[in-house]
Amino acid sequence: MNVFTPVRRILGLLAILAGLLAGSLTVPGAVSAVTSATGPALAARSADPLSDPFYDYDGKRPLAQIKPGTVLKTRTVPVHVAGVPLLLQTVQLLYRSTGQTGRPTVNVTSVVRPLVQVGPVKAVAYGSAYDSLNPADQPSAVLAGSTSPGASAVYGETLALAPLLLAGYTVVIADTQGQEAAFGAGPLYGINTLDSLRAATQSPAAGLTTSTKIGLFGYSGGAIATEWAAELAPSYAPEIAKQIVGSAMGGVLVHPARNLDYIDGSRVWAGVLPMALIGLSRAYDVDLTPYLNRYGRELLDKLEDDSILNVLGRYPGLAWDDLAKPEYPAPESVPELADIANELIMSTGGTPSSPLFVVQGTGGYLEGTPGNKPGIGPGDGVMVAGDVRSLAREYCDRAVKVEYRQNGLSHVSAAAVWVPQALLWLQQRFAGLPAPSDCGSIPPGNPLTPVTAAPSAS
Repeated sequence: MNVFTPVRRILGLLAILAGLLAGSLTVPGAVSAVTSATGPALAARSADPLSDPFYDYDGKRPLAQIKPGTVLKTRTVPVHVAGVPLLLQTVQLLYRSTGQTGRPTVNVTSVVRPLVQVGPVKAVAYGSAYDSLNPADQPSAVLAGSTSPGASAVYGETLALAPLLLAGYTVVIADTQGQEAAFGAGPLYGINTLDSLRAATQSPAAGLTTSTKIGLFGYSGGAIATEWAAELAPSYAPEIAKQIVGSAMGGVLVHPARNLDYIDGSRVWAGVLPMALIGLSRAYDVDLTPYLNRYGRELLDKLEDDSILNVLGRYPGLAWDDLAKPEYPAPESVPELADIANELIMSTGGTPSSPLFVVQGTGGYLEGTPGNKPGIGPGDGVMVAGDVRSLAREYCDRAVKVEYRQNGLSHVSAAAVWVPQALLWLQQRFAGLPAPSDCGSIPPGNPLTPVTAAPSAS
């Protein structure tokens, strides 16, 4: 079979699988028949992870004595869209992982196998861009039936899985932010992704093995997981690194401190700033409220369970100055925040051992984010193009093959262009074709140097 054949079939078969996913081709009673025939293991589960016993580790052995990636529980549920069960099923694994501060944790991943498997099993770790502070919005909960307000982000992604499933991939979707919904904590996303792959390759129910080829795939919040997993794999999970054939990412968060400056005062994306403060506080177990004014504290309380879908465009012009006390004129004047931001700079945790495909837009003005701030330059509205170019060049200097593409689109519109490009690129990597490289032609970008903690005005 020609390597491009599965991609060419996507357009012809997409409508069929989309119909199955949406239920338009479902035979009346088919889902209930599947459920009753296979027993209670396929029954609908609670939509709230905080009240669902599946998410709780109840073993007697302390987590600290259990290896990361160890499967603790397994269940099979129908894939849901908007709370409606579909013909597809997902195997969900509760597994041991590691938090941002090094403490042992548990997390959940969902494994969706193609309806028809042809040839060797191959897997894609799909980085979900659910971007939420509410655990009920995470992929495992939404796929199991959650209908929380922020769950619609995953609904759309469920349909976007169709090309991967049609091409014969098993799709592994980790709750990358962990069970505390630590939005923005990049290394945590990568660790949860790698441990989910460890779990999936150890679980007979998932159908993967330690020799299964794996591709990493993610846009926006999913790109955070994809890049950090690729970067950390050689040191954190070297056995998984050997299975990774390549990583495709788009709309990449490279230098978070600069991103906060970029979206500061923007029309659409400014609400991400308080969301990041909440998520990073959870990941690093720090209290940032002493540095905030009354409005800042009230806003963080208001957003503590919100999805990014709830904040986009709702806080036009919101700036750091609106949230912080006057004696803290910039995020880097908060020592804890400066230290955290520096730990989140991509390329500081290691070097990917396989090729990268990276796409970044520069049309952020279309989404209300000016691209004329000194030292930052244009981006796609939320991600800074100069930072992404520098990341690509940095990895080129470390002998990683990088294909970098830049376009004039905004963050949202660039996603539609990125998907087919990334799919084709991954198909080629799974086929063993040589990875292309743009390393000799990527323009310079912004320096990826750490921020210096600025003194407060107190």
